[in-house]
Amino acid sequence: MFAFLRKVWGLAHPYRARFQLGVLMGVISGLFEPLMIGSVIFVYGLLFPTSGAEAMHFPSWVPQAMQNWAAAAQEAVSGGLKAHRGAVAAVVALIPCVILLRGLFTYLNVYLLQWVAVRTITDLRVRLFRHLMSLSAGFFGRVRTGELISRSMGDTSALQTIISNATPIMVKDPVVLTSLLACLLWLHPALTLISMVVMPACMAPVLIYSRKARRSARELQTQSAELGNVMVESFSGYRVVKAYNLEEAVTERFRVISRGFISHYMRIVRSLQIPGPLLEFVGGVGVALVLAYLFVQTGNRPTGAGFLTVVLSIFAMYRPLKNLTRLYNTLEQARASSERVFELLATVNSVPEPTHPKPLRAAGAAIHFENVEFAYGEKPVLRGINLEIKPGQLVALVGPSGAGKTTMSNLLLRFYDPQRGRLRIGGVDIRDVSVLDLRNQIALVTQEIILFNESLSQNISLGRPGASQAEIETAAKHANAHHFISEMPQGYDTLAGERGTRLSGGQRQRLAIARAIIRNAPILILDEATSSLDNESERAVQAALDGLMRDRTTICIAHRLSTIQKADQIVVMNEGRIVETGTHVELIRNGGVYQRLYELQFESPLPSRAPALV
Repeated sequence: MFAFLRKVWGLAHPYRARFQLGVLMGVISGLFEPLMIGSVIFVYGLLFPTSGAEAMHFPSWVPQAMQNWAAAAQEAVSGGLKAHRGAVAAVVALIPCVILLRGLFTYLNVYLLQWVAVRTITDLRVRLFRHLMSLSAGFFGRVRTGELISRSMGDTSALQTIISNATPIMVKDPVVLTSLLACLLWLHPALTLISMVVMPACMAPVLIYSRKARRSARELQTQSAELGNVMVESFSGYRVVKAYNLEEAVTERFRVISRGFISHYMRIVRSLQIPGPLLEFVGGVGVALVLAYLFVQTGNRPTGAGFLTVVLSIFAMYRPLKNLTRLYNTLEQARASSERVFELLATVNSVPEPTHPKPLRAAGAAIHFENVEFAYGEKPVLRGINLEIKPGQLVALVGPSGAGKTTMSNLLLRFYDPQRGRLRIGGVDIRDVSVLDLRNQIALVTQEIILFNESLSQNISLGRPGASQAEIETAAKHANAHHFISEMPQGYDTLAGERGTRLSGGQRQRLAIARAIIRNAPILILDEATSSLDNESERAVQAALDGLMRDRTTICIAHRLSTIQKADQIVVMNEGRIVETGTHVELIRNGGVYQRLYELQFESPLPSRAPALV
């Protein structure tokens, strides 16, 4: 547990000055707990003195000379107080002053640690988000979105609790316990030891329920991630949900997972709450033992005020003790959550950056696929791909679904690395180039356009952050998007809506093309850029694409073969292999796979039933 706490507190290192000051305030605040009880006894003893050292409640082992001196001092001070009413008021005011100071130090303790906690966890979330964004596409293919959101927000909140809430308890309550116990041992050592006999019995339920809390905390976080995933899928796929009347089905799925969430949540509640009443019961047993001891004792018994001091101090000790038992369970829950966070941070990128990256000049450079093989898990996708794409060429990749066309573009962008073989641009292996440099020289337009809920201007400028408004508008004009943007009430400042829902498919596609135009990259990848558009939108988008492809090396993944008949080279793929290459005329003349695909699209009486191309 200590190693875990060191790791969490280490996150607060940039704010260590305030963290240490907050801890110091907690220690001082803890010392004020017994001081409050002591101040009441002290003021009462000054205002209502008794003879001898009895009033001071000294244990028998204190030298008699010291007891006599203390009693004499008390009587002298008390005599002065009776003569001056203002002095009496000053002494009485000591009690609220002590309480005020205790409240001040408690406030500073909580405020400073909360200040540190919120900044520390924000830094951790930013660090985690940056790390996730740096991971390869393969990682996002394995892990669900809801789980990532749960880990980034829910699990990190558990760590925030340690710094903001658990640390004050860890600092303050042990000080309270130690100081109260020291005072009791000073005043009545025998009674204190008797009342503490049952204390070890408190630890058994704490240890039992802490283990249960940790197991339930893991399951609770898993259930929370499941709930998040159901919501993400249902909200993002609302059209399918409504079209197929799946509202009740997804609601039932949400309800089932919520029941599991409730079950684990209540286990945690039990683990947190049961030790508290047990501790209070044990405290009552301790007081009962003290009374039993006093009943059978034949010697001197403490005065009523002395006995009341012991009882109040014992019960005052059980409050911080109860906090510490709950704290242990809280730490176990946070520990379970933190394992998931640190596990994500320890995830290694499967597409590593080169130690000494080489510069890349993709303009005017050829692209080579050399004996490339790739598999998703155990499923082979590409087998022995050899292909040269000359600078400035338009190369079209065609073939049935699952042939590996999109995978080739993913490898070129280094979303993944091939298991065998290599990709070179201008003679440089792309694994020797920094990912940032590589992707800065490639523009991508896909079938599924992702727009952010920002202005249209900002969505276009994502292609090259920092572009001027004039450059943005020029790119929009080349993409045939300026006209429809100008007709919108707020023009380029119009929000696109979540995932671009306020725009039509053709409009989203033209914005994506404008984004690629403003990037001005020498390599262009078109992945089914027009396959989901109607004829009118396709003509507008195709015109924009023709302008975009000019003087660029272009890889076009085609569904509609009519759009790639003018390609310099058509690469026909099937089952992860290149089976044919050539121009449209050459491939039609050869009568191979391409000719059959072409006939299915243009000569079949039922072309809509032709197998889909990816």
